[in-house]
Amino acid sequence: MPDQLRDEMRKARKASGMVWARLAREAGFGEAYLRNVENGNRSVTVAVATAYDRVLRTGGTFAAALHETGSTIDKNVPWDQPGGLTVLAELLNGSSVDRRGFLSAGAALSVSASSWSKALERIRTARTPVPLPDGPALLTHVNARLDHLRHLDDELGSGEVCQLARDELSLIVRLITSGRYDEATVGRLHSTASEAARQVAWSAFDQGRPGIAQRFFDGSLRASAEARDPISGAYALSFAAIQCYSTPGQAGRAVSLLEAAQEQVRRKATPRMHAMLAARIARALSKTGAKKECAHQLGIARAALDKGRHDYDPQTLYWVDYGEIEMIAGSSALQLGDPAEAVRRFEAAMQASYPGDVEYPRSNAIYLARAAEAHLAMHDLDAAVANARHASRCLGSVDSARSASELKGLREQLATHTSHTAVREFLEVG
Repeated sequence: MPDQLRDEMRKARKASGMVWARLAREAGFGEAYLRNVENGNRSVTVAVATAYDRVLRTGGTFAAALHETGSTIDKNVPWDQPGGLTVLAELLNGSSVDRRGFLSAGAALSVSASSWSKALERIRTARTPVPLPDGPALLTHVNARLDHLRHLDDELGSGEVCQLARDELSLIVRLITSGRYDEATVGRLHSTASEAARQVAWSAFDQGRPGIAQRFFDGSLRASAEARDPISGAYALSFAAIQCYSTPGQAGRAVSLLEAAQEQVRRKATPRMHAMLAARIARALSKTGAKKECAHQLGIARAALDKGRHDYDPQTLYWVDYGEIEMIAGSSALQLGDPAEAVRRFEAAMQASYPGDVEYPRSNAIYLARAAEAHLAMHDLDAAVANARHASRCLGSVDSARSASELKGLREQLATHTSHTAVREFLEVG
């Protein structure tokens, strides 16, 4: 943890743009002393971590990371079936206190991804993926309920999904430990546990609880490794990457997570899976300013979708289509400072019949807010307001702290244009 913590402190300092002299003055330490702390020549003390939190306004994440002892990451639990079950049991029975901040959670996710890759390498086989057997009827019902929860999250947000997914995960763990099923069925149960844990993780992140999300992402990866199922783990990492690239200074870490996922599914995933991973890499790259590399990954995503559907497409990838890829392309263009291209991509998504209003209102609210921001950057206030109103309607029945934050940011940008009647009316009545 100390080396990871120093790395996070260094990244936060650089991201702030604060020069060494000012940091040292406001932190109350000598400049040479702080340089030695970051370089590993002096220990990261509570006083230093707290000073960095205060000066860089990181919300106590560095001090919390220094004291963090409750995470299974720090306990070096083995990546095997007993270890994985221990982790899941602790998660289900433990505290829901969110001790980690976004920065320390990102560092822990990198550790999990590396351990997952190593665990899969130990059990790598060259087998071609085949359809899973139906298994016991109970397992079929659990999978159906997890599918229902995915759509519930799409349509209503994550508010209710977290506890429901935890309940499903608890049931799956009991089935695994019951001793009633053969090895093949237990393997499939672990795959199902990976998806249930991912759902808990994603809903926790969507509600602004990064530490809880990180720990359940770790549990998801452990279950994936035990199932010898890199697909489920790669899918979990694709969502963990969103948590990383949504945190300032963590986009490079997100790219690394996604590249680890790509490596493990390189000869196993369908084109649709490759399209999803490439699109997520493109979005992460846009956060780093890598315009050419971002465009290249979007091209890979579109080319992969051109190959059509596949019999082995995971059920979880129902949402991956041209509309979604273009929405990601629009978000990336906006991030890269090209609002005109962003508008073109958002319009292309709608022309691809993106079913946002009905099937994905939570995501659609985010994309519409970004489209409004693009129009605002082009000084088209009427179009910006029209998209903002549409986003508000989508968000009306959705419980998502992430979506609400996106719309709040848009409102703050519009607040400087209250001389425009439509803007003023929107800000007054929504």
